[in-house]
Amino acid sequence: MFSTTAKIRPALRPVCQAVLLSLYGSALFAAAGAHAQTTDTAPAAVQPAQSGMQVVNVVGSRRATSSATDTVSPVDVIPLSAAAERGGQFDLSQTLTNISPSFNSTRQTGADGADLVDSAALRGLGSDQTLVLVNGKRRHTSSLVNLFGARNRGNTGTDMNAIPMLAIKDVQVLRDGAAAQYGSDAIAGVMDIGLKRSIGCEAVAGYGQYSAGDGKNYLASAYCGFALAGGVVGVTGEYLDRGRSDRSEPDNPRIIGDSKTKNKTLYVNGDIPTGVSGNSGRFYFTGGVQTRDASSAAFGRGGVGTDDIPSRNSATMYPDGFVPFINGDLDDRYVILGHRAKLGEWNSDLSQTYGYNRLRYDIANTLNASIANADLLAGGKGISPNTFDAGGFSFAQYTTNLDFNRYFEGMVGNGLNVAFGAEYRVEKYKIFAGEPGSYIDADGVGIGGNAGSQGFPGFQPGDITNARRHSTAAYLDLEADLNADTKLQGAVRWEKYSDFGSTVTGKLAGSYRVAPSTLLRGSVSTGFRAPSLQQAYFSSTFTDFIGGVPTDVVLAPNGGAVARLAGIPNLKEEKSRSFTLGTTWTPTDALSVTADLYHIKIKDRIVLSGRFDADNYPELAARLSTLGVGQAQFFVNSVDTKTQGLDLTVSHKSTVLGNRLTTFLAANFSKTEVDGIHAPASLAGYEDVLLSERERLFIEQGGPRRKATLGFDYITGPLETDFRIIHFGPQTLGTFSGTAAGVPNLKYEAKTSADLSLTYTINPNAKITVGGNNIFNVKPTSQNADETDNGFKYDSVQFGLNGASYFARLHVKF
Repeated sequence: MFSTTAKIRPALRPVCQAVLLSLYGSALFAAAGAHAQTTDTAPAAVQPAQSGMQVVNVVGSRRATSSATDTVSPVDVIPLSAAAERGGQFDLSQTLTNISPSFNSTRQTGADGADLVDSAALRGLGSDQTLVLVNGKRRHTSSLVNLFGARNRGNTGTDMNAIPMLAIKDVQVLRDGAAAQYGSDAIAGVMDIGLKRSIGCEAVAGYGQYSAGDGKNYLASAYCGFALAGGVVGVTGEYLDRGRSDRSEPDNPRIIGDSKTKNKTLYVNGDIPTGVSGNSGRFYFTGGVQTRDASSAAFGRGGVGTDDIPSRNSATMYPDGFVPFINGDLDDRYVILGHRAKLGEWNSDLSQTYGYNRLRYDIANTLNASIANADLLAGGKGISPNTFDAGGFSFAQYTTNLDFNRYFEGMVGNGLNVAFGAEYRVEKYKIFAGEPGSYIDADGVGIGGNAGSQGFPGFQPGDITNARRHSTAAYLDLEADLNADTKLQGAVRWEKYSDFGSTVTGKLAGSYRVAPSTLLRGSVSTGFRAPSLQQAYFSSTFTDFIGGVPTDVVLAPNGGAVARLAGIPNLKEEKSRSFTLGTTWTPTDALSVTADLYHIKIKDRIVLSGRFDADNYPELAARLSTLGVGQAQFFVNSVDTKTQGLDLTVSHKSTVLGNRLTTFLAANFSKTEVDGIHAPASLAGYEDVLLSERERLFIEQGGPRRKATLGFDYITGPLETDFRIIHFGPQTLGTFSGTAAGVPNLKYEAKTSADLSLTYTINPNAKITVGGNNIFNVKPTSQNADETDNGFKYDSVQFGLNGASYFARLHVKF
C-alpha cells in the first residue's frame, strides 16, 4: 500500500507497513499519495545490506534494529512522490500546508523580506520553534528575521522551499517536544526531510496560474539516480519561475499578491560502501545549492499633490506615484558528509554538516527623496538614483555530530536500545551595509521619511555585524521494550552555549497496547530554544526628523549601547514543558484512527517589542536622545504562552464500483494564549508598549486555530481523481488604531476551499495531470484596509488572498 515501504527490502516490508499504518496516522499517507502503490512511478530504491545497521529510520527514535512495530510518540510519515509528480502546489511549504493539518505556512504580501521566504510552523507556534532536519541532520535556518507580516513576526525559520520536491522521498513530522533528543528549536516538534537515493530517472514539467490571469508558474525538474562504487547517488535539478500576482484595487496605489521568484536548485544525495568494519561501513553525503532572484512590492507612494518633494517623491521622476520593489538575491547552500560503521556491537555515526543562507537587497523603481530634493535645491531637476544596493545579511552553521547506538536483546524486559552522543555547533551571523545613497539624508531640511531608499532604507555602517557563537551538547537516549505490549523511552540532554550558558532537558514517553487494535501513548518533556543570532544581533537604523531634529529610529541589537541604556537584559533561552496523550486504533486493515492531545507551556518567549518614544515613554526617550535615538525597539524575553490542542487523523480504504477509493480526514485544533507578560525592570509599567494587543494577537492567532483536510482519491483504470476539501478556522487580528481607540479587531471568518485534480496514466512511464486549487475562488473576509497590516482589505491569512488557480503537469520516467 505505502510507497515508502515499497522502497525497503522485501523481507522488511511487512514490519515497516505495520509501523507506518498502525502508528503514524495513515490519513496523511493517503493525503500525500501513499495509496499509489500499484501506480507509483517513482523508481524502486536500492537498499544495500548493512549487516545489522539500522534500516528503518524514524524521527524521534534511535532504535538500532528494525524489529519494532510501534513508537511512543506521534509521527506522520508523508511520502512526497505523488505530490512531486502530480500535485497542484510547486513548492514544499505550500504542499505540506495542504496535506498536514498541524503544519502551516502562510505566503506573505506587503511584509518586506518576509515576502521572499515563506515561514513554516507546527501546532500554532512560531517558525523558530520547529526543528527541521534533512536525512536526520540539523538544517540551518534562514538569515532573515521576520519583522513584518501577520505570521511569525520576530521569528526566524527554515526556508523549506530551498529543497526541490522531486529530490524528496518523504517528510516525517514528529508532533511532540523533542529538545532532549535533538536540541534547540524542537519545542513544537521536528520535521525530517528524507531525500531520495534510488536508481532510475524521472522528470516533471509543470505550468500554473491564477484564474485572474497572473501569477504564472513554470516548473522544470529532473531526478536521476545511478549506481556508483557499490552505492547509489541521486542528483536533482530544478528551475521554478513564479510570476507576480496583483489583487490591489484601482484606488490603492500598490501591488498585493505573490512575490516574483526565480529559483535554480541542484541537490546531490548518496552513499558509498567503504569496507570499514567488514561490509558495514558507508560514506554518505548530501549537497545542495539554490540561488533565488525574488522581488516583492513595497507600499506605493502617491503622485504629485499627494506625496511630492520634499517628502517621499519627486515630481520629475514619478509624477503619478510609484511602487518600490524590494528585490532579494538569495543564496542557500547545504552539505552533509558522514560515515556510519559498526564498532564491535555498536553502530557509530560521525558527520559534519554545513549550512549557509544569505539575503542581499537591491531596491528598484525607487528614489532617495532627500537626494532628489538636494538636487532640486542646487538648481537641478530633482533627480535621484532609482536603484540602490541596500545591503543584507548572512547566516552560517557548522555542526559536528558523533552518535552511537546499540540494541541489547533481552535486557530490561524484552530489550533495551541505548543511544548516546555529542554535538558541537558553530554559528555565524553577519550584516553588511548598503551603499551610502540607500540610507543617507542628503538635504537636511528636517522632513521626516525622505531619507534613504523608499520602500526599504539600506543598512548603515553602524548596523554592520559580525557575530559568532558555539555550543556543545551531550545526550543519552534509552528505549526499552518492557514486554510485548509496553514500551518506555527516556532521554536527557545537556547543552552549553557560549553566549547564555547551559541548560538540561529531559523527556519520558511510553506506550501500552491495550488490545491488538488499540495503542495508548503519552509523553512529558522539558525543552528549550536558544535565541537565534538573528534575534540577538539584528540591527536596523533609519533617520527620521522628530521636532525638526534628525534622529535615529533603531531596532537595537541585544547587548549594544542603545539596549544597555534602555536596561534591556541579554537574551536567554526560551523554556518549555510539553505533555501529550494519544491513542491509535486500527480495527481492520482498511481503517486507521489516531488522536493526540497536547499541552505546551513556554516561558520567557522572545518577542519583538513595540517602539518606545517620547509619546509613550518620555523618561526613556530622554535617555535615548543622548545617543541621538528618537525611537527604539528590542528583542526581549518577556512573554509566557500556553498552547493546547488536538491532532486527529482518520483513513479508510474501500472498493466502490469495483475501483479503489481512499478517504482520509486530518484535523488540528489548537489554541495559543499569552498568559504572562513580565517586562524588564526598566520597562515595568509599559507592558502595553512592549506587547500591544495587536502584537499579542499575532502570537495567539497568526495562524488559524483549527484546520482540517478531507480527501477522496478514486482510481478507475488509467484515471485517478483526487478531490480535497480544506477548512481553515477563524482568526482575529489587531488593528493599527486598536480597540482602545474604539476600532474593533479584524475578524476573519472560517473559510473552506477545495482542490481537484485528474491524472491520466498514458503508459507505465508517463502521466499527465490537470487540476485546480481553491476551485471555488474563496477569499478571506474583507476588512478596513486602513487597519490591516499590509494596507489591503485583507491580510495574508488562512489560504492566502489570490483566489482560484489552475495547473497542468507532465511526469515521465526513463
